[in-house]
Amino acid sequence: MDTLAKLRTGQLAGLKRLDLSCGLTEFPVEIFQLAESLEILNLSGNALSSLPDDLHRLTRLRILFCSDNQFTELPASLGQCAQLSMIGFKANRIESVPGAALPPLLRWLILTDNRISQLPEELGQRPLLQKLMLAGNRLQHLPQSLANCERLELIRLAANQFTELPSDLLALPGLSWLAYAGNPLREDASAHRQADNTPDIDWSQLALEHKLGEGASGIIYQARWNAPGQVAQSVAVKLYKGSITSDGSPLNEMNACIAAGQHPNLIKVLGRVVGHPDNQAALVMELIDPSFINLAALPSFDTCSRDVYADSTRFTCDSALRIARGIASAAGHLHAQGICHGDLYGHNILFNAQGECLLGDFGAACFHAIDDSLHSRALQRIEVRAFGILLGELLERIDSGLSDQQRASLQDLQQRCTQPDVLARPDFVHISQELA
Repeated sequence: MDTLAKLRTGQLAGLKRLDLSCGLTEFPVEIFQLAESLEILNLSGNALSSLPDDLHRLTRLRILFCSDNQFTELPASLGQCAQLSMIGFKANRIESVPGAALPPLLRWLILTDNRISQLPEELGQRPLLQKLMLAGNRLQHLPQSLANCERLELIRLAANQFTELPSDLLALPGLSWLAYAGNPLREDASAHRQADNTPDIDWSQLALEHKLGEGASGIIYQARWNAPGQVAQSVAVKLYKGSITSDGSPLNEMNACIAAGQHPNLIKVLGRVVGHPDNQAALVMELIDPSFINLAALPSFDTCSRDVYADSTRFTCDSALRIARGIASAAGHLHAQGICHGDLYGHNILFNAQGECLLGDFGAACFHAIDDSLHSRALQRIEVRAFGILLGELLERIDSGLSDQQRASLQDLQQRCTQPDVLARPDFVHISQELA
């Protein structure tokens, strides 16, 4: 309310970003006082159901968030905003998405957790579209025009009503990160075979100590596990949330973690929690040594689908190659289990100074048939492109020990992993052989 009061008294002149969450039921017209400066407008967490028809008066507006409101239709006035490139309307009641609501420079669209059953053909006429978040809706099909979106790199389709994935989608030359769990697709049941081998750990054996971190799907705590007849040990416990995230259902994530099995470059699952007083789903995992840190930070508004690395991030040749080999090996292991990670990114990799690494965060993981069909091959090669991007990021930051011949060889591999012909990319077996 203090921000709104300042806005109304003209104290925020020249502001570039405005955040207003104070039970709004109508768009404050005073916002137009910032027409010549405002670039980012966040109206999430209100009770709005409409936006003004002349929203385009905010001539510099690039980013708009209206999540957790009461919209039933994506406002058509968005389409008249010439500079608008990122739109977020998560967790509303949206059923209708008019083509006129999609601005010409649209790059990043978030419509997670709504009631959408159909998207307009105009979506495929937005050539800059790079990131599309559609988890938790009622979609059975995608517009055929989406095949034209050659820059589309990330799409989230989890928890919808797809019975099959569109073949045009799997052929997109830029697609690198795909999530589709929680749809009525024909999944290979053998991909779940690891689940039966996971021991149950009673909640009474766990003593939570302090929070290690929190993500969209859950909260991770350090804990003491007092198993009967064994020495108490420090572990990590992830308590899963029940709500739909941008990637999909946290329970799908838990199932994928279990089915992944054990691998040196995956965080080890020790057991599934039973007997939680609120029936909350949870996993017990090995506690990672504090010397491990995140390889990169999450993408920014500007980078959209690319991770952000600290300026100081540099690797020796040996440590960079060790990271690349470890992640390629982990991804190959997952594919052999019929799992695509779906979010193979630097920000989901933990590493230490020696190049030891762990691939985490299965929030976007999905199952596929364990066969060599064109469908399964395409799903796996989409993930190969994500690895190719990661390999390029590592190569850019090697400051010693890499010969010209090695660099040329690795750059050639990187280019083959990211080439536009999806099925022509190598698989992780061949990638691991070359890296070795």
